[in-house]
Amino acid sequence: MRFRVDVSADAALIAWSDVCGPARGVLYDLLRSQDPELSAELHDKGWAGQSIKPVGISPPIFHVEEWCREGLRVSGVGAIWMGSPVPKIATCLMAALVGRTEIRWGHTPLAVRGVQVEVPPASCESGAAEFSAVSPILVKKDGRFLLPEDPDYVERLTHNLRHRADALGLPGDVKVEVLKAGSRRRYDVQGKIRIGATAKLRIQAAPDTLRAFYESGIGLNCVQGFGWLR
Repeated sequence: MRFRVDVSADAALIAWSDVCGPARGVLYDLLRSQDPELSAELHDKGWAGQSIKPVGISPPIFHVEEWCREGLRVSGVGAIWMGSPVPKIATCLMAALVGRTEIRWGHTPLAVRGVQVEVPPASCESGAAEFSAVSPILVKKDGRFLLPEDPDYVERLTHNLRHRADALGLPGDVKVEVLKAGSRRRYDVQGKIRIGATAKLRIQAAPDTLRAFYESGIGLNCVQGFGWLR
């Protein structure tokens, strides 16, 4: 299950350090408010004996936004997406969002205007779906971040998705094709460098597996706001 949280901001600018930097804290704070043990388990150990964290969040995305030297200039209304294919985690997130009037995104207070459940696209049922990433997908090999044009990118992303599916007990036969690559982006997230790019992908997998990717993102560090799909 995944949710769209409609928000608005009085601030005109979100600093670069606050674009993805607060994401993990926001996610775990929401979970902690309902189930401290679940939040601690995911943070410290992962899920069901696996290091994977089957939950994701997007950075705030506004209807009008502009990249500038200082950060992200924003105007008015936007949204944050979050979700998980694990019912226990998704239910906990939903409970945490009910009645909430504000999400503190780093230094930027975001007023919550509403929460909606989003249904996976119908194409998931066909076993082949096209997704566009709204935040950079992180892929690594031998300690180096890869971009969609790199030779090993598809192989490593496919490996990541198959591992994610296996950890969730879902069919792991996954194929990935890059249809379009976005620009390279570099982020400093709480003192750690993250490098990636958005991309439009065609992913072939079982319907349940595709829905899981849609509900929690793909690639590395989805809890930090990366790899969120639409």
